[in-house]
Amino acid sequence: MRANASQAPARDPQDLARMLIARERAGDADGMAALYEPNAILDCGGGRLAVGREAIRSFYAGLIASGIQFELGDQREALVGEDLALTSTRLPNGNLTAEVARRQSDGTWLWVIDQPSIA
Repeated sequence: MRANASQAPARDPQDLARMLIARERAGDADGMAALYEPNAILDCGGGRLAVGREAIRSFYAGLIASGIQFELGDQREALVGEDLALTSTRLPNGNLTAEVARRQSDGTWLWVIDQPSIA
């Protein structure tokens, strides 16, 4: 597992999905987890949730080790209101993602809730 593929923060909520995929392809589970707030929730599928950045990092480390690679789909325009944003992508297989991001005090964005497959 390689670390520090890119530790640049997301300045726009639309950047998060692209950054997640770039870090996944670089084998950077730490960098992937850094895109989430410390107490974020990631739906891992099958009724399993990863709660907190360390659990999210562990989940992504397992995905990287399995050889699975994400593909960037058709990202929808983020719906931004104040300090929250709803991001969503239609994946190449037709599934949809839905994520809630929050603007941090320094103006960067981190995901709070991530539902990678809702359909």
